[in-house]
Amino acid sequence: MSTLGTTSVVFDLDGTLVDSEPNYFEAGRHLLAEQGITDFTWADHEQYVGISTQESLELWKERYGIEVPLDDLLADMNRRYLALARASTPVYPEMRKFVELLAGEGVPMAVASGSSPEAIEAILTGTGLASWLTTVVSADEVARGKPAPDVFLEAARRLGVSPADCVVLEDAAPGAAAAHAAQMRCIAIPYVAGWRARHRLPEARPVGR
Repeated sequence: MSTLGTTSVVFDLDGTLVDSEPNYFEAGRHLLAEQGITDFTWADHEQYVGISTQESLELWKERYGIEVPLDDLLADMNRRYLALARASTPVYPEMRKFVELLAGEGVPMAVASGSSPEAIEAILTGTGLASWLTTVVSADEVARGKPAPDVFLEAARRLGVSPADCVVLEDAAPGAAAAHAAQMRCIAIPYVAGWRARHRLPEARPVGR
């Protein structure tokens, strides 16, 4: 029997379980370069961490005046990202150990992510986390992405538990806001500042020149 009682744990994926934001940055940078925007930086990317891919693309269309249909952009972005994700998506070692520990205690777990179902499946399968994290919700499957609570509420529904009995692990402000809106407890694990300092990412790297 679990020593954690009736608590269930809901994980964000990108930036929380796995270090996938660099792949999203690269996929987005090259997609935008094909539309003539060649100065998209990590600082620009930081503004969209924590929200769904579709919502990011909607904002890019408005910000950069992109006329390509949203569905086409989404398909292109997913194709680029999946290629990078399948090639390399590192799991944070401490988070893998934590998932294994929770599994050993019999704690119900889920993943609630702004990524597409295909991206989530590819990452969980490729990293070996899929054997423990079998309840998965994508923002594509609910009406609203983070910071709305929809993905977390759906995760609780699929687990068959009350939102009040869930603890969310999140790295970004929109996710923490979504957890709060779902009336779930939240443990925030800030991602952006630490990653950028650790990897010393340059401000801008022109594409296609």
